[in-house]
Amino acid sequence: MHLMHPRLVLSIGNFFSAVYFSLILFILAPYLALFLPDAHIGLVVSLGAFITLVTFPFVPHLIRRFGSKRLALIFAFFQAVMLSVLALSPAMLFAILTVVLICAVAPFISYQLDLLLQAATKESGSTGQVRTLFLTAASVAYIVTPLLVSLLIDGTEAYWRVFLAAAVSLTPFIALLLFERLPEGEPPHIAAVTSTCFCLWSDPDLRAAALGNGVLQFFFHLVPLYIPLYLHTVLGFPWSDLGWVFAIMLLPFLFVEYPAGWIADRWFGDKELLIAGFIIMGIALAATGFITASTPLVVIAAILFVSRVGAALSEAMVESHFFRRVSERDANTISVFRMMRPDGARVAPLFASVLLISGNYVAFFMISGALIVALGVLVTIPLKDVR
Repeated sequence: MHLMHPRLVLSIGNFFSAVYFSLILFILAPYLALFLPDAHIGLVVSLGAFITLVTFPFVPHLIRRFGSKRLALIFAFFQAVMLSVLALSPAMLFAILTVVLICAVAPFISYQLDLLLQAATKESGSTGQVRTLFLTAASVAYIVTPLLVSLLIDGTEAYWRVFLAAAVSLTPFIALLLFERLPEGEPPHIAAVTSTCFCLWSDPDLRAAALGNGVLQFFFHLVPLYIPLYLHTVLGFPWSDLGWVFAIMLLPFLFVEYPAGWIADRWFGDKELLIAGFIIMGIALAATGFITASTPLVVIAAILFVSRVGAALSEAMVESHFFRRVSERDANTISVFRMMRPDGARVAPLFASVLLISGNYVAFFMISGALIVALGVLVTIPLKDVR
């Protein structure tokens, strides 16, 4: 019997999935900086993303054979094991390879949760609220985890504590999926990824949503790596300060996404809010380059907060819009949409590595911000509001 509504189960599951992922995301670049130069850190993340992209086309076949719920459990258990390995402070090469595998597997968990939530969402008119509630559950985790990181590290470089906490945080996620029944919908129709890409590309609306997600994923795989690296490793701000700064920074994901989905379902539409989000996040990201070691923490928090207002708006709109147009049977279409995540994880760190060869963080943040504004607005123009 169902102990909780499937949507609630999946939102809670998304919370714990976000806890483990955001715990490691905040400290990944500073951790790798213990072994590698700043300009080489992106290569590790990009390698993990490359593995994801190579294996992603085969996932719909695995879903048809094992089901999304069972695959989510398998991937979560694998991540818990890999994080436990990192907690043992392995040698440099083994640690780097383990990070690559963790980065490669992470998107697969999100993909299974997407399909499970889509199977539990039948009314398209409520998609915006359902998807943004799901995202808001993760946003709560994103706000809590920076504070937890600062407590765990406590003025040291003991990143093993964070990896151990991330592994432990997957335990309730695994337990939830083990003991709660979830609808999985119809088995996904398996089509060639190339034909799926062509079909998605031939639909201007779905293409705009997918490309908008690509720009968003570029932002999401650039700033969590390089803002902590810049503020902690380059400028020397301690984690005791960065913990509360990052917690404030992420508040918009808690307070903006669900209201934005509700407004888009009823009044404004997705397109206008999506464009506004890209402009806001790009300008704020460019302003990050002017932060120095003497900049007051409250100013830093304000700049980062504004950037996430834009990101929260864009994420809520692109997610809601895309999932209004697809069902859980469109596993291949959803997989192409979700491949934008490993694409972002592959392109953004490589982009950063090229720019950071000179070590000029001001130019890095300004160019990145301008690129997000230009590409974000350009790809969103063909979007058609569907309410």
